[in-house]
Amino acid sequence: MANGAEKVRLSLQKDNKGWKKWGPYLSERQWGTVREDYSGNGDAWNYITHEMAVSKTYRWGEDGIGGFSDNKQHICLSFGFWNHNDKIIKERIFGLTNRESNHGEDVKEMYYYLDSTPTHSYTKMLYKYPQQAFPYEKLRLENGRRGKQDPEYEIMDTGVFDNNEYFDIFIEHAKADQEDLLVKLTIFNRGTKDAPITVLPTILFRNTWSWGYEAFNYKPIMNGIANRLIEVTHRKHGKYNLYLDNADELLFCENETNFKKLYGTANNTSYPKDGINDYIVSGKKSQTVNPNNIGTKASARFTRTIKAGESEVIRLRFVNHSTSEPFGGFEDTFAKRIREADEFYDDLQKDVADTDLKSIQRQSYAGMLWSKQFYYYNVYEWLKGDPAQPGPNQGRKWGRNSGWKHLYAANIISMPDKWEYPWFAAWDLAFHCVPLARVDADFAKRQLEILLREYYMHPNGQIPAYEWNFSDVNPPVHGWATWKVYEIDREQNNGVGDIEFLEKIFHKLLLNFTWWVNQKDDTGNNIFSGGFLGLDNIGVFDRSTPMPFGGKLQQADATGWMAMYTLNMLRIAVEVSLVHPVYQDMASKFFEHFLHIAGAMESIGGKSSSISLWDEEDQFYYDVIHIPNGQSILLKVRSIVGLIPLFAVEILDPQNLDKLPIFKRRVEWVLANRPDLARLISRWYESGKGENRLLSILRGHRMKMIMKRMLDESEFLSDYGVRALSKYHEQNPYKFYINGEVLQVDYTPAEALTDIMGGNSNWRGPIWFPLNYLIFDSLMKFHSYYGEDFMIEYPTNSGNLSTIKDAAVAIACRLINIFKMDADGNRAVYGHDQKMQKDPYFNEHVLFYEYFHGDNGRGCGASHQTGWTGLVAELIHKTAKETISLPEKEALETSKS
Repeated sequence: MANGAEKVRLSLQKDNKGWKKWGPYLSERQWGTVREDYSGNGDAWNYITHEMAVSKTYRWGEDGIGGFSDNKQHICLSFGFWNHNDKIIKERIFGLTNRESNHGEDVKEMYYYLDSTPTHSYTKMLYKYPQQAFPYEKLRLENGRRGKQDPEYEIMDTGVFDNNEYFDIFIEHAKADQEDLLVKLTIFNRGTKDAPITVLPTILFRNTWSWGYEAFNYKPIMNGIANRLIEVTHRKHGKYNLYLDNADELLFCENETNFKKLYGTANNTSYPKDGINDYIVSGKKSQTVNPNNIGTKASARFTRTIKAGESEVIRLRFVNHSTSEPFGGFEDTFAKRIREADEFYDDLQKDVADTDLKSIQRQSYAGMLWSKQFYYYNVYEWLKGDPAQPGPNQGRKWGRNSGWKHLYAANIISMPDKWEYPWFAAWDLAFHCVPLARVDADFAKRQLEILLREYYMHPNGQIPAYEWNFSDVNPPVHGWATWKVYEIDREQNNGVGDIEFLEKIFHKLLLNFTWWVNQKDDTGNNIFSGGFLGLDNIGVFDRSTPMPFGGKLQQADATGWMAMYTLNMLRIAVEVSLVHPVYQDMASKFFEHFLHIAGAMESIGGKSSSISLWDEEDQFYYDVIHIPNGQSILLKVRSIVGLIPLFAVEILDPQNLDKLPIFKRRVEWVLANRPDLARLISRWYESGKGENRLLSILRGHRMKMIMKRMLDESEFLSDYGVRALSKYHEQNPYKFYINGEVLQVDYTPAEALTDIMGGNSNWRGPIWFPLNYLIFDSLMKFHSYYGEDFMIEYPTNSGNLSTIKDAAVAIACRLINIFKMDADGNRAVYGHDQKMQKDPYFNEHVLFYEYFHGDNGRGCGASHQTGWTGLVAELIHKTAKETISLPEKEALETSKS
């Protein structure tokens, strides 16, 4: 990558300081999170509701629209808006809780992240704000009325955007320097009538002074001067000035709870958190703002009537020094930072020719960079309560996350979605790091290190899963992600890899690998369980709960993940061994451990057993349930569970083996003395290179059979990627009979039809980006071993022969086509919503959903989960230079005109 201005800024500081000190680190929803829940029954959604959030001060973080803060979230800047019709000002994004929506929690707003550099020297987002009263109750009532068979009722369905009676509010930030932030709002009236709007740029201190700790026994202060300046003084950060260009007035209150309104008890201040809200919506009649213009929360009021089809601009500057001309050179700075952002992405996207793909990829990166968040959660303090606050219910001591008292999180972390998932999810984060490494390798490496640090990882070696239940189990993908990040970083660093990073991560992963072996292979036979495993993968039973009738489940996916994990560790150990030969013993350990898992998958009970995770009749992998009477039953659900063994693939390069004599000697000893293990290794001699060795759960016949089913359009292969459940079950639902009851698995290609695991996602048919990316990555590895002469049928039963690589790229193209405009100007992700498809103020902007309809590619679930769906950016990068003669590639190269 060329050393442009943004690249130079990245090189100045590897951590979240310097140019990264200020960034979009506010959540979009702090209410309804586990951190803020001090109830006795763990009902986080109702302990602080959306309505209560207007008046209640948070303990562990702040939320806001377009929010920026310092890297410890002491000082927060965001925006409030009022359309002169709503009963509350719009200062946070609205959505429905699990109980309020027919398909689980869901954000009900329209907003897009459009651009960001990795240092946030320039950022841009768009918020669409209705001019009519926001349809809060309409969304609640209609979603509450609908059942699981009905689609979700979205804000687009309410009609508030139908006549273009809304404002397009573009929020942009440009840094003049590390501590000098310029902010511009450009507000368009898209309607045919003039319309009023009040804009409230807001600054507040995260409340730390109410906890009762000596270390935080300090209350910062802000004060207003005229209508153009808010002075900000904080002991940890010094003094800042927030300059306002032509504000109508300044409004001050305290970031403290309105106890009287919420609980009927006395307030600690005359001007609590909702003071500005009450003042605005009452038409300035409420005496709820401090007339002395001091406080810990402040807004500048800009009330404008925007003419139909026209726009207004509002400007701010937040800087750590005084200046007599705060808006001098304002537009020049913005223009410069935009040029530098373009320069950065032009270099990154130099191989991407299609303008629509460039836009999709850049918006994907923007979503990932905007989804950083300061995540704060000290479990020990949360369980025992704060000295100056009422003590929590005693039942909490043995309730949620009580076994994680060591966990102390206070970091900038990549979130899956800052509204629906404003907390880290361990395996999501691993996938985030792959595309993030392409724009900021240091940030990606730091993210992987965080969850493995001693103040996150459990002393027993378990990685915390996610806030609702740290003890749940996510697939072990951190080894895979570590290697991918290392590869991308090495590629961008002229072939020089960060061995220190690899070695540091390897030691922590050893602890986690040992936890898996000790906790999830309780019989010691190298067949693993794991339960939930991340994607709500519910087949016949909810795998997070004990099996019915005392049965024990052994999982094809958990075992496949662990086989993959051993090969990831082997690959890392080999790489580190090239610099530190002592690691050859670890390479040998993981080499043999993989072979034992591969052997166990063939026969669970040993040589004499007739039970295997592989079913010869169907030529597919299934889970096995063992029941107390000694019977073992294959659960023949054709799901992505049976494809996961595909991910366990690695190639031993003879050139590396020659450099590692101790490891090579051990490999050769196993091949010569353990024929039962040697048969699990494919060997192929390549002239001039020597003998490659393929380590894979799938070799030869089984690999062909799995690929045949996966690439069958009547089963797994959709027009938009690989489904999570075979379409075979649409006409042939799987039925399991137990105690006179029938448990059934049907093909449901989009939203779930059950309430299990929240009800808004499952593994019964949707397309998931992380699994599809792993399929792509694994197929590319198989191709590197088998080469151009090895042909498969793609799609199955089509009569078309292709290389494995061409099939991998074709799947990638199907995934990319979820977002790309087709010849008719439609994007599959937006389904049948004609306004989002055809309206020029909507159709150029892309939303990155949690998962996608298995048949038509429509976006489902969380609408801003750029996190792992951001892998589309890496697929665009990986396929940009590939030339294949398959319909998918041809469609991808067709211009949208």
